[in-house]
Amino acid sequence: MRVDDFDFPLPRRLIAAHPIEPRDAARLLIVGPELADKHVRDLPALLKRGDVLVVNDTRVIPTRLYGRRGQAAIEATLHRREAPARWCAFVKNARRLKLGDRIEFAADFAATVAARHDEGDLSLEFDCGGDNLRAALERYGAMPLPPYIKRPRGGDPHDRADYQTIFAINEGAVAAPTAGLHFTPALLNALDRAGIARVTVTLHVGAGTFLPVKVSDTADHVMHGEWGTVSADAAARLNAARAAGGRIVAVGTTSVRLLESAATDGTLKPFEGETKLFITPGYRFHAVDVLFTNFHLPRSTLFMLVSAFADLERMKRAYAHAVATGYRFFSYGDACLLLPERS
Repeated sequence: MRVDDFDFPLPRRLIAAHPIEPRDAARLLIVGPELADKHVRDLPALLKRGDVLVVNDTRVIPTRLYGRRGQAAIEATLHRREAPARWCAFVKNARRLKLGDRIEFAADFAATVAARHDEGDLSLEFDCGGDNLRAALERYGAMPLPPYIKRPRGGDPHDRADYQTIFAINEGAVAAPTAGLHFTPALLNALDRAGIARVTVTLHVGAGTFLPVKVSDTADHVMHGEWGTVSADAAARLNAARAAGGRIVAVGTTSVRLLESAATDGTLKPFEGETKLFITPGYRFHAVDVLFTNFHLPRSTLFMLVSAFADLERMKRAYAHAVATGYRFFSYGDACLLLPERS
């Protein structure tokens, strides 16, 4: 398909710079046979007893670093660990750097340019590794917010909590599974009372989720890989719920990609490894019945996925309604609940 097919107009004023408080007060657009305007806190009444929410428990590492090479200001966002002390990073002003250059992030924290990849993508070898590097990132790093959220140099300290879901346990992501940002203790308690079960999986979201699609045809796009795991217990619980008539409700596109990677002909299997699954219209879903997700960027792989799930034209109408009625978009924005016509 043409990437242009997934474009739509979006006023910049609708891009949310901060989450609403409380999180479950965000608006929720129901995309079913008809459109309906609700709030995230209404979710227990919108699902059915016996449904199972699948949430991603990855935890975001503060991997955005600000430093200097001589007089040059350098901003690096680590996105893939290559070794205990070595990471691939997207680097602003990368053209000012050459192999062997040393970047000072703090008096006791520095890295050397070890390799050059695509434009702006470098390998950095740090002076420390393992737990010591992790501690340095906690001390000096900022949360790796997507480029459409603007922050002063050094970041906003509130993002340490705001850009982490209530489910975050397993460290490894360099971007948040943002649909999970809407959940609060009060909402989880209400879902429990409504008989909505919950299963956790892990997909470590990579910064590639924000990379633009640079080709003109989706068939030519190379999807970034992300590491994930579906435990044997999680697979068994989800298979049992479906057999009993419940629906699998994926919280976010990360959960969708992982579940679909673990599914064979409608049956989930334990899974551990990297997935590069790229879902576009025409894909046949095996594991997910309902999708709770944020509003995504035009021409993005995420908008392609939701268009595959709930039909491109229907999603364009839904997004047009969201724009016209002032929904907030992207990571800190509002959400939608996709109910495919087949369900």
